Amino acid sequence: MKKLFTTLSNIWKIQELKERILFTLLILLVYRFVSHVVLPGVDPTALDANEKSGLLGILDMFAGGSFSRVSILALGVMPYISASIVVQLLGIAVPSFQKMQKEGESGRKKMNQITRYLTVAITIVQSVGYVKTQVPAEAILLPNTLFLVLSTFVLTAGTLFVMWLGEKITDKGIGNGTSLIIMTGIIARLPQAISQEFSARVGSASEGGGPVALVLEIVALFAVVMFTILIVQGVRKVPVQYAKKIVGNRQFGGVRQYIPLKVNAAGVMPIIFAQALMFIPGALMQFVPSLQGSWLVQFSNTTSLAYSLTFAFLIIAFTFFYTAITVNPTQMSDDMKKNGGFIPGVKPGFATSTFIDDVISKITFPGAVFLAIIAILPSLAVKFGIKQEFAHFFGGTSLLILVGVVLDTLQQIESYLLMRHYDGLMKTGRVTGRTGVPAASSNAAL
Repeated sequence: MKKLFTTLSNIWKIQELKERILFTLLILLVYRFVSHVVLPGVDPTALDANEKSGLLGILDMFAGGSFSRVSILALGVMPYISASIVVQLLGIAVPSFQKMQKEGESGRKKMNQITRYLTVAITIVQSVGYVKTQVPAEAILLPNTLFLVLSTFVLTAGTLFVMWLGEKITDKGIGNGTSLIIMTGIIARLPQAISQEFSARVGSASEGGGPVALVLEIVALFAVVMFTILIVQGVRKVPVQYAKKIVGNRQFGGVRQYIPLKVNAAGVMPIIFAQALMFIPGALMQFVPSLQGSWLVQFSNTTSLAYSLTFAFLIIAFTFFYTAITVNPTQMSDDMKKNGGFIPGVKPGFATSTFIDDVISKITFPGAVFLAIIAILPSLAVKFGIKQEFAHFFGGTSLLILVGVVLDTLQQIESYLLMRHYDGLMKTGRVTGRTGVPAASSNAAL
């Protein structure tokens, strides 16, 4: 406890770090306040108070409830994330985008500008769909055409506003702005989820179990969080030796470094892709009523065995796919060769590329299996009687995002402490983010 208070005191002594943390908290407070502002022309009392489920429930969770409240920030940062994913995939498949990626800072600025334009286009399309499908007709107080045009403009402006807030946090705050905004939306639902679970176990509306069951659930949640941290932080260090170069009286190179290959290099993307496919059977049954009594019904129940097994298989497949398109062993081998580096016992060039690819394949499989386990844990939690709202925090996309963002933010805070010659956040070791790089040497945190 003394170590904790000492660390907090050290954080407060660093003027720049203190200003960045306060600025970040202020921006997040503004975001949460604006997220409760309802679209113009909507009667809040006529809105459907039912909880969203499926894909809409995930979108509502990322938006911190703004989606179901018909807020001006209902779409949140999801259009920006979709645009970023599209641009990232284009950078792999389209030569002109690959060229921009290699142009350094100027190329990065061009791709960011393309991402912003694409965000506007995606937001306009999603705004029209949102107004048409998610806003009840009885809640609209304006003529339909006027309301559609006005809402499209306001929702697009709202997404751009959230994107601007995220960029301000990244530039002048602490941590990644977009990730922190998503994390804030997820955490905003935690108090309500705990309250519902407490009422179900201990309160007047108790369904059984009592305080003992609630304590066991908290312990299980803590264990799941620790397990998730192990997956996010897990790396396979490949040693790289750099040749010595003597220029004048100075020696360069001759040191051994490591390439940290992540056990879970794909992050949360496989779960997002798999969830998108798992919503197809439900959509088909809505458009084709005759299919409602078919075998597709079991895939609309997230707690069924068929759903869980299929979901897990898709996550494993997408983990290999996304890792293959984002991690390029050939480029890693070429960069290593240009800088005079080599893996001990492995020839430079094709042999190095094959070795790295083999290592990635070996560590990706257990990482994919563990990721699938984390993804289906919320369904297992519901099976054990945990409320759906609270079960979301036992795994899946929300838990991975929370763990990853917290680690990245702590990594940046620790880098400030170490630069000012203070102790880090832990007695032993150093906090590492999702990149697996210690805080003291992470360029992203400086």
